[in-house]
Amino acid sequence: MEISKAELASAAAVTGSQTQDLMGSEVLIKALQAEGTKYIWGYPGGAVLYIYDALYKQDTIQHVLVRHEQAAVHAADGYARATGEVGVALVTSGPGLTNAVTGIATAYMDSIPMVIISGQVPTPAIGLDAFQECDTVGITRPIVKHNFLVKDAKDIALTMKKAFHIARSGRPGPVVVDIPKDVSFKKTPYAGYPDKVEMRSYNPVRKGHGGQIRKALQLLLNAKRPYIYTGGGVLLGNATNELRTLVDMLGYPVTNTLMGLGAYPASDRKFLGMLGMHGTIEANNAMQNCDVLLAVGARFDDRVIGNPKHFAQNERKIIHIDIDPSSISKRVKVDIPIVGDVKDVLTELISMIRESSTKPDGGALADWWKTIETWRSRDCLKYDRGNTEVIKPQYVVETLWNMTKDTETYITSDVGQHQMWAAQYYRFDEPRRWINSGGLGTMGVGIPYAMGIKLAKPEAEVFTITGEGSVQMCIQELSTCLQYNTPIKICSLNNRYLGMVRQWQEIEYSGRYSHSYMDALPNFVKLAEAYGHVGMLIERPQDVEPALREARKLKDRTVFMDFRTDPTENVFPMVQAGKGITEMLLGSEDL
Repeated sequence: MEISKAELASAAAVTGSQTQDLMGSEVLIKALQAEGTKYIWGYPGGAVLYIYDALYKQDTIQHVLVRHEQAAVHAADGYARATGEVGVALVTSGPGLTNAVTGIATAYMDSIPMVIISGQVPTPAIGLDAFQECDTVGITRPIVKHNFLVKDAKDIALTMKKAFHIARSGRPGPVVVDIPKDVSFKKTPYAGYPDKVEMRSYNPVRKGHGGQIRKALQLLLNAKRPYIYTGGGVLLGNATNELRTLVDMLGYPVTNTLMGLGAYPASDRKFLGMLGMHGTIEANNAMQNCDVLLAVGARFDDRVIGNPKHFAQNERKIIHIDIDPSSISKRVKVDIPIVGDVKDVLTELISMIRESSTKPDGGALADWWKTIETWRSRDCLKYDRGNTEVIKPQYVVETLWNMTKDTETYITSDVGQHQMWAAQYYRFDEPRRWINSGGLGTMGVGIPYAMGIKLAKPEAEVFTITGEGSVQMCIQELSTCLQYNTPIKICSLNNRYLGMVRQWQEIEYSGRYSHSYMDALPNFVKLAEAYGHVGMLIERPQDVEPALREARKLKDRTVFMDFRTDPTENVFPMVQAGKGITEMLLGSEDL
């Protein structure tokens, strides 16, 4: 059965009188079309061949063949982060699913809306240790928002409707739909895709409690040392405009977590920089010394507040807005919990501020800003900018930012020192431009993320900031970049170490560098060329800017830039494990 573009609009509009007998796999494709799916990242295998056959017979969804199932989920994840749409991945049973687990867990920790379709052995073989069988539901249960095992082809359409609804609503997250091979083969009457779904056990709250919002309003307007702390929930909830309006109306200082960068413009003076383990002095001190804290779409995690006992030493009133009630008072007791969609709650709060006769205390706020400027006067992000002998990794990121800050540019990163330098020195002014793994801290995401974004945003520039350790985790996806013409730019800050591991070993383990030195690295230039791309080796500071300019000119080519950076450079500021967020190491002089 051919499924053409002309049929896309009708995928959800078949009436009862037009019931068709379709294979389960064909119903699945109809469901994906009805959901507006444009791309699927996947890797075929025996249990999903009927699904792949149905994909072959249609032309509205582009399938992207990755080289490893982990990368399929990461690419769909990157697509979802950059666009706000639900990412879709397709893997086979057994090792296909287990290879995807890291990608699923990565999306789960960062609340990314995704649907992962996995193949399963035929239903009569489930539980018999069949070839390429694994307990998909059991394995993924702790790392998904929900999962389904579809046992009858007639249930596919409704299950997919539920999966997409669960993935994108409330606190977003990945949903796994496990489809046995015989279910994808068997025929079933198809009377159209459901136009709505009702789930008695799942009804996320959107509207915040008006009384709680009014209490928050009074606290905020009477604050002497107010602070606004925002996380990835602001981006996921598409509430950046509301956040910016609120901050500008009040004139209060604001900070973003690693996952929230871009929610408020980094170039604005009211932005104090990222906070947390590698945050700025001013951001961390304001967090510790404010008297009223407004937390929006953030979760007070260990990388943000450090030691909870230290954080609790100073009295402050905390207002916490979040779509997920389980995130409120999970690590830090709050005074005014507001469960609801952050966009809706902020809209209501802004409306109340406009109507209120009470205004912020201008004198107290001026004194608070004087204190903040005193902290800010200590340039905690300084580094040796004048070094002409060795490339400082911060300089690469700063140079890239200066060159691309006025363009539509997306930055993905892997995990490690390079990730922190990217977060510190690339000053994000727009939302959804910074794509990285926060909660799980997954190495290898950088290239797949960039591939997913480049398909979604073909006119934008997409850079991956990575390290020579992380990049090798999914480097085979350079092949996918060539096949699907996704010309990304890769900036590898190559210091020949697993940099963050080495830094911790230097500080916490008396310089015992156990297995953190990379002494058998490939020639990345030749490796890039072997995959059909452009490779560059950059070894001198004066060559950094020319290399980046040349790479940007090669708009239709993937370029791998191997920057040989200072192997001794550490990420500062730094809060050690078990310390409070104001107990910061600011440089090597503090070691």
